[in-house]
Amino acid sequence: MYRKILVALDNSPASDALFDQALELAQATDGALLLVHSLSNQEESSPLPMSARLDNIYWAPGTELDLEAWRQAWTRYENESRDRLRRHAATANTAGVPTEFRQLIGNPATVICKAAQEWGADLILIGNRGRTGLAELVLGSVSNHVMHRAPCSVLVMKAETLSPTETPITAGVA
Repeated sequence: MYRKILVALDNSPASDALFDQALELAQATDGALLLVHSLSNQEESSPLPMSARLDNIYWAPGTELDLEAWRQAWTRYENESRDRLRRHAATANTAGVPTEFRQLIGNPATVICKAAQEWGADLILIGNRGRTGLAELVLGSVSNHVMHRAPCSVLVMKAETLSPTETPITAGVA
């Protein structure tokens, strides 16, 4: 049975639904959760893709890049993401599910696989945005990478099933 469940979260509304599914699974299996978020420029809510270790840049005419504004935006992104993880962990712990969280910097797929291996996860629960074609080619598929390189089983939740606004279609009784 799955006793150590790693949950890969981003800052999308679908991740809240993914967390809810993970919490239910952990309660059913008497398992523990590790919530993982990757600070990455691949996430839609992250600031411009620049290195956090950047100390200075060269100004060129026509560039409107303000390094201090970027640092502030990155710090805000980092803090908001950590607060979200803390809230989810507190919810799970209150529900009686042992939960910890990690916020790591790097490529999301690599970070998830590494965290799963280090923690000894039995299962990785991850969402899938449903990107196809050019979008998948350019942006990549984190869930696809994780499925092929994870050290344990992977359960991929489709974005459609995680959408909090959709209601299930039920058959009517005549």
